[in-house]
Amino acid sequence: MPDMRYSDIGKTWQKLALISGHARRDPAFQFTSLAHLLDVEYLRDCYNSLNRNKAVGIDEVSWEDYGKELDANLSRLVSRLKRRKYNPIPARRVYIPKSDTEKRPLGISALENKIVERGITWILESIYEQDFLNCSYGFRPKRNCHQALKELNNLITVQPVNHIVEADIRGFFDSVSHNELMTFIRVRINDTSLLALLEKFLKAGYVDEGLLVKPDSGTPQGSILSPILANIFLHYVLDKWFETTVKKHVKGFCELVRYADDFVCVVRNKNDAERINQALNNRFHKYGLEMHPSKSRSFSFGRLERDTANRENRTANTFDFLGFTHFCDLSRRGNFKVGRKTSRKKFSAKCKDMGTWLKKVRNEFKTKDWWKTLQAKLRGHFQYYGVSENYNSISRYYWATLRMVHAWLNRRSQKRKMSWARFNKYLEHYPLPKPKIVHSFYKSHAWGA
Repeated sequence: MPDMRYSDIGKTWQKLALISGHARRDPAFQFTSLAHLLDVEYLRDCYNSLNRNKAVGIDEVSWEDYGKELDANLSRLVSRLKRRKYNPIPARRVYIPKSDTEKRPLGISALENKIVERGITWILESIYEQDFLNCSYGFRPKRNCHQALKELNNLITVQPVNHIVEADIRGFFDSVSHNELMTFIRVRINDTSLLALLEKFLKAGYVDEGLLVKPDSGTPQGSILSPILANIFLHYVLDKWFETTVKKHVKGFCELVRYADDFVCVVRNKNDAERINQALNNRFHKYGLEMHPSKSRSFSFGRLERDTANRENRTANTFDFLGFTHFCDLSRRGNFKVGRKTSRKKFSAKCKDMGTWLKKVRNEFKTKDWWKTLQAKLRGHFQYYGVSENYNSISRYYWATLRMVHAWLNRRSQKRKMSWARFNKYLEHYPLPKPKIVHSFYKSHAWGA
């Protein structure tokens, strides 16, 4: 169910619960009347659920600005929606670093767009959460990346897994076919008003350096709608197909673990793994998607991999998933287990980001003013990367951060250097969070916050 932190729950929750109930009881039920839910009361809950500190779109209207005449603004919005006169404002495109050489495009929606997007997202979630399969973990209520990592760990450790199919969809969010996506949505929804509204959002486009761009494909990255639309698309193209078709045509065990457009298949037999890899290429090509040739492969991995690698005089295979490098390891008792560490690419990027931030704040603010932010950054790193088997990596990050902080503090003053002894005394009075395992994959109750 949607996050109702700022809502009085009431009618909004009741309406969505009724939709969920219908969808759950009848997997073939097609909804024909949904757009009427977007009334003033419902959209007020949508408005209140938004992050009020987010960047503004090209309309330059903030959350507070819109709220000054909230009832009047929402009434006008509902009137336009009912008359089908509402047209989403194009997003403001910005670029954030993806790597040293690449940037990821994001669209910042106008405030009114966000309200309607939230409303549509809640409706779609209420329906499709009843359809989505357990293999899908990305951008879903009560599901997260650490659960995906734990499930992957359990499958490789407990099940007869000897091979991995690693796949990467090239430019997925920019390549989703609008026509195919709408075809999939019509399986469950036949409300012409809501379908028309969804198509308007898909075609709204974005403004990039003053130019209006209206792409023929892709979901609006950075928008509230994008994750649920991506999940719907991949539910039909990948998850359901894998469950109903792939599993019926393999001889041994196979399973899928997906987080958004990032996924891996765990497989028992080599021949099955190779066939699945080729089938994935064909399946994605059918829907206008392309697998990255250098990032998609099938290879041996599991409890037999270390011995196989020794016999073949090679290094044991590893793979990256959700920011972690997974490798074959042994427990203290000599039993097989999955080892993991922060991937080299992510570790380097996180250290670089920390160094860039310290350089920026060291002379602009007093130490006491940025120290709390430094504490929060470390806690955030441990919250994500503090998983079973990864203590060494988060410890390395902790000590790398301490070295950078010590170096930057000394650069602030050429006359009075801070020795390591003095720095350690300073840390006693103003401690930084220590590395710790937040998410244990060996205790059923320890998911972390």
